[in-house]
Amino acid sequence: MQIRPGSKTDVPGAFALIKELAAFERALDEVDNTLEDMLKDGFNDNPSFGFFVAEEHDVIIGLALYYFRYSTWKGRALYLEDIVVTQAQRGRGIGKLLFDQIVNKAKAENVHGISWQVLEWNEPAIAFYKKLNAAMDAEWINCRLSKQQIFAYGD
Repeated sequence: MQIRPGSKTDVPGAFALIKELAAFERALDEVDNTLEDMLKDGFNDNPSFGFFVAEEHDVIIGLALYYFRYSTWKGRALYLEDIVVTQAQRGRGIGKLLFDQIVNKAKAENVHGISWQVLEWNEPAIAFYKKLNAAMDAEWINCRLSKQQIFAYGD
C-alpha cells in the first residue's frame, strides 16, 4: 500500500470513494459533482483542489482531498475537505497516513493551519480527530447557499 499525490488517472477511483462517503453520510442524492468536473477543476492552470490517494494493488482505497483558503485574520490555510477510506479497508491506519500527508503538505506550503468539518454523529471520525489532539469548535455555525439559491439571489 502506498500514499501518493493524486493524478488525473486517479479521479475515477477518487470519485467512487466520494460517492461511497456520500452514501455513508446518508446524502448520496446530494452529489452534483461529476468526473468531468473533477478533471476540469483539478487539472488546469489554477486547480481548485489537490488530493492524496492510498493505493493498494492498483486500486484506490483511500482519499484525502484539500484546497487552500484564506483567513482575513490568519492568512493562507489548508482546508481538508474529506478523508475517506473504503469501508472494507478501515481500521488499518490508512486514514492516519492520509492525514499525515495533509500535515506534510501544510508544512511544505507554510500555511497557518489546517481546518475541516466532521458530522456530529460520526463518532469514529470524531474519536480519530481527538486522538490527534484536534480542537473541536462548536461555536461556529456552518452556512451555505446552494447553486439554485445563488442563481435566485436578489430575485
